[in-house]
Amino acid sequence: MSIQSKITKTDPEKRYRRVLTASTLAGDSVQNSAGEDLGKVDELMIDIPSGRVAYAVLSIGGFLGMGNKLFAVPWSALRVDEDKKIFVLDVDKKKLENAPGFDKDNWPDMADVAWGTQIYSYHGAAPYWEGMTSRSGGGL
Repeated sequence: MSIQSKITKTDPEKRYRRVLTASTLAGDSVQNSAGEDLGKVDELMIDIPSGRVAYAVLSIGGFLGMGNKLFAVPWSALRVDEDKKIFVLDVDKKKLENAPGFDKDNWPDMADVAWGTQIYSYHGAAPYWEGMTSRSGGGL
């Protein structure tokens, strides 16, 4: 899927950016297609050997960053709504709340292929490492 098909725009003449800093995206709101607030992008996790975004960390709940539940969301599962400056994740709020999550003191290890596969499968996304050749020879 091309980047253009993942960006929602109401003005087709408006140019969009293909490259943004991770710090620009951190803190952006995430909504589902029904307009329900799902949380915020907390971090972007980069797969160092391939140079690809492994997943976005979605933060839900809490107050002033305390008590947030964190979720790994495949980058490919997110769309950008450039007009609203938000991310769109096509998932029901209840399904997301039941997704495998983690807390800030217990981050998952993407080197664990089973964990990565579980996250991508839960969101109906193809793992970014499948069929990929990287500088390290592929895989996670």
